[in-house]
Amino acid sequence: MAVKSHASAVVLIPPTCRWNLIQTIRRVHDRNVRRWMPHVTLLYPFLPFKHYSNQILDLLSDACKTLDAFDVTFRMFRSFKYEKSSYTLWLDPEPNHGFDELQAALQGRFPGYSDVRAHRGGFTPHLSVGQVRGETAHGEILQKLQDGWSPLTFRADRISLIWRLGSPDDVFRVHREIILGSGHVVEPKEQ
Repeated sequence: MAVKSHASAVVLIPPTCRWNLIQTIRRVHDRNVRRWMPHVTLLYPFLPFKHYSNQILDLLSDACKTLDAFDVTFRMFRSFKYEKSSYTLWLDPEPNHGFDELQAALQGRFPGYSDVRAHRGGFTPHLSVGQVRGETAHGEILQKLQDGWSPLTFRADRISLIWRLGSPDDVFRVHREIILGSGHVVEPKEQ
């Protein structure tokens, strides 16, 4: 059985120069804006930080060597419905197939970490921007976000291995970035 931690993940983070509009929305609607940077989750929960090693980085690198960087556009807002009338609002990355291939390559190296595929419908790449309760509020907020949005495009060229301490008020930080295409493991850029 795989050792897992909700304080560790493998994610794709948009370049910080693209965060402004996303963070403006998240500051209003996302209770997790402080803990998580904008991201698309690929493996979560993941290995606890104390298990990070060169072997883990090598496996991540091997997965990334097999895939090229790809362009991503966030054009549409969507939502997941949870119990009763509770929703998570998210941006839908287009095209999805780049994320599907990337997640499958990572999953192939870490088969015990399939939680993101365990949902009905399997893996749905998304960038969470908030939570809302109530049918009416959900519809109104989703429409307002969509009406005020201009498509945001960037080059997805790396994944990030992130972690945080176990305390409830700690924030995620990048441990290492792995470049798509080359598999090079690099120190994180300033966030």
